[in-house]
Amino acid sequence: MKRLMIAALAALIGSSAFAADVTIRFGYPGAGLDNRQYSYGDAIAYARARAFIENEFATDKDVKIEWTFFRGAGPAINEAIAASRLDFFLLGDLPAIVGRSRGLDHKFIFATGRHDPLYLAVPADSSIQSIDDLKGKKVALFKGTNLQLATDRVLSTHGLKEKDLRFINLDGNAAIPALTSGNVDAVFGGPEYLALAQKGNVKIVYTTKGDDPTLGRNSSYLVTTAFEQAHPDITQRVVNTFVRAAALSSDPANKNDVFDAWSLSGFPKETFEADIEGDTLANRLNPLIDDFVVARYKEQAARAKDYGLIKTDVDVDGWFEPKYLQQALKDLKLETYWSSFKADGKIATTGDLDKKQSN
Repeated sequence: MKRLMIAALAALIGSSAFAADVTIRFGYPGAGLDNRQYSYGDAIAYARARAFIENEFATDKDVKIEWTFFRGAGPAINEAIAASRLDFFLLGDLPAIVGRSRGLDHKFIFATGRHDPLYLAVPADSSIQSIDDLKGKKVALFKGTNLQLATDRVLSTHGLKEKDLRFINLDGNAAIPALTSGNVDAVFGGPEYLALAQKGNVKIVYTTKGDDPTLGRNSSYLVTTAFEQAHPDITQRVVNTFVRAAALSSDPANKNDVFDAWSLSGFPKETFEADIEGDTLANRLNPLIDDFVVARYKEQAARAKDYGLIKTDVDVDGWFEPKYLQQALKDLKLETYWSSFKADGKIATTGDLDKKQSN
């Protein structure tokens, strides 16, 4: 009987230990060149390249880290969430809104990108000189991503709609050769086209950089409600780690290291230097859920329905879960580090970093 009790106790201890094992599954919407498991443009990509998460949980033997970079970007992330294969993930505004409209249960825990520029690239010998010249042209666009809503918004400011152009749905890996070979007349994309422009292979005829601050692309970091409720302590540690990465990335003193880390994606540092010219990493990587971010997501949710990209209204107010971000800012003494912005894109309160840079 005693041996049976000991065996039962050992089995109970073993099962408890097994139950405590956690694999934190991180998803990223995109991969580097040649499907490299690295990316660029945000603090998450920097943290991944410098193993911030792995270092945070290095002594937690019951915690495993798993990263997946999806070439199918936001739509592929949504499929993985629906199949319960991810816990934390970065998403652009449109796929996040689409997922929420379809019942995917997750929380918006901090912003990962704001004011991310949109670029219109055309072949070097093209006669296209502006947005107005696109009517009837064959244009590549990765639909279902935050590029689509940003593009639709830009077109609307020029009196155009998607139906006025001949859109071809191509991801970045397919759009670049399609553009350089002349199989499409133009492409809307991100900074990946800047390196091509520097080589003279394409030319950039429009960018949202320097235009209306409410234009451009937005992205966010989310956690499934199931994981957040089951592991609030781990969720806090993850948020703290990424906010620390955002703070380091935002500091001008670390710009070279950030660009070196992003270049693991296969894109040269010159791409990121050209993209950030006239702007700051602090402006781009600001994680705050301020009035600007809330307004952009409300606006994008309304536009997504107007454009027929979703069928139902999306409740944005109930989506945000700022408590982890607020605790991270407090823990890391970063409450006044970044500037806070009003809904119209104007500064509400100037952060310490911006004050430092202006002196």
